[in-house]
Amino acid sequence: MPVALHGTGVSRGIALGPARLLQRGRPDIPQYVLPPHLINEEVDRFISALEAARAQLQAIRQQIPAGTPTDIAAFIDTHLLMLEDATLTTVPIELILREGCNAEWALHMQQEALTRVFDQMDDAYLRTRRDDVEHAILRVQRILLDQTQREAAIAAEPEGGRIIVSDDLSPGELVLLHQHNVAAIVTEHGGPMSHVAILARSLGIPAVVGARHAGQYIRDNEPLVVDGRQGVLLAGLDAAGTAFYRARQQQEKRARAELHRLKDTPAITRDGTAITLFANIELPEDMQAARRVGAAGIGLYRTEFLYMNRSTPPDEEEQYHAYSKVVKALKGLPVTIRTLDLGADKTADGTTPERGATNPALGLRAVRLCLREPELFRPQLRAILRASQHGTVRLLIPMISTVQEIRQVQELIHEAKDDLRRRRQPFAENIAVGGMIEVPAAAICAADFARRLDFLSIGTNDLIQYTLAADRLDETINHLYQPLHPAVLRLIHTTLRAGAAAGIPVTMCGEMAGDPLLTRLLLGLGLTEFSMPPPALLEVKRIVTGSALEPLHRAADSILRQDDMEQSALLLAELNSDD
Repeated sequence: MPVALHGTGVSRGIALGPARLLQRGRPDIPQYVLPPHLINEEVDRFISALEAARAQLQAIRQQIPAGTPTDIAAFIDTHLLMLEDATLTTVPIELILREGCNAEWALHMQQEALTRVFDQMDDAYLRTRRDDVEHAILRVQRILLDQTQREAAIAAEPEGGRIIVSDDLSPGELVLLHQHNVAAIVTEHGGPMSHVAILARSLGIPAVVGARHAGQYIRDNEPLVVDGRQGVLLAGLDAAGTAFYRARQQQEKRARAELHRLKDTPAITRDGTAITLFANIELPEDMQAARRVGAAGIGLYRTEFLYMNRSTPPDEEEQYHAYSKVVKALKGLPVTIRTLDLGADKTADGTTPERGATNPALGLRAVRLCLREPELFRPQLRAILRASQHGTVRLLIPMISTVQEIRQVQELIHEAKDDLRRRRQPFAENIAVGGMIEVPAAAICAADFARRLDFLSIGTNDLIQYTLAADRLDETINHLYQPLHPAVLRLIHTTLRAGAAAGIPVTMCGEMAGDPLLTRLLLGLGLTEFSMPPPALLEVKRIVTGSALEPLHRAADSILRQDDMEQSALLLAELNSDD
């Protein structure tokens, strides 16, 4: 009898193959007090476990084939950096010495403290980095507990053609599985911004996450089908069902091969409208991925990576060199650099405050934090301005909500320019300054903002969750996180109209921009600048070049008039029916 298990499709593709169960659960952490004469020996045991964990990750990194996208190695590098950070190296040792406890328990206590900090972070992307902390710590714990068999088994046993069903996967495990040519992955936990999702998309592995209790329903070696687009895992299909999905698999392979031919094709609709397709990046090394797909520039360069895993913020010179590297690599194509988008969960000196905000998502974050602590903000503004001498740079301010914030930022930019003139350091005098529309207040007042800014950028991830009061990373309520909600679509439309009326460009840089199922709807609403993760760009370009705008405008108007998301979904499916 066929069984269908549903989760969230995070990496498109059809896969057929036998199941391979990799259920591990969480280790039981022992707690005990050591006699004083064994304390130093316990510290040595912890240090040895850290060294062994680093060696494991270095070995995995060395196995990554040449030419693999840099963001794959970046996940491993992130874990290596975490295992060098004082929060994981020094603090557990201090706990062992102070409490007289075993290394496993000291590390567990520090993990709980770090988890609380990450849970309070207001930025949804940064909160997902909690997964990386947990996986780095889990690696050390398994060494301390002598439970390293799972990764060794993955490395030793060929998994080619298999569909991996697991409670969760670490980046290291996923890299090893990719090297064994797994067909697809299914995890019981995780969401669209989890490390598994991001890595699977980068590696091109069909993936479904959040398929609850999948391990209880699937048997080892059982024939499975995974549909990474629809987010479904199928078991027990008959011959006809299997043949249907095998035909779809071949069709998708042909479609992917066709996509690569679009790299140098202009993104122009069938009726002649040019559409700009930018890429989002986080690290300078991500430029390779953007170039591979022929991005028209960088629509969102996140700068938070410079501030993380360190005790002091980066100075002006360090930031200037990082930003310049990207700007120079683009050779004149535009680069939109977003200023610091961290919250009050991390102070200007890199330390964690004793008391967190009651609700960090609504607290001191992004531009609010930068205006509260201008000495943190000024070096970044000067660094971005200096980088602008090397190419076309746009400066983007996150989470604006009032005209007063815009005025304050513009005054600080004016002061930064004066500082650079006194220092005789060159910069682009007319650098474009834009604001992110990611809270409902900003969308409603978009016309006021558009009169004072050079461009707007819609951050749909935050706009949706703030509008609907639904955290997309909370698995208990993320079903409420709905891009097709009438309020969300109307706020987007309001922002696009405000930009058009003021004669300034409006870009969308959230997850919606890279979702091929929403491309035609966004075109119909009037969006002409998209910015997305590089792996999504060619598929969006395919849809753009195959679409005419006039019928899309009519369809989008019909969807805008709906008050029922189910009806909107039906109209959207009809709009995409020729795919």
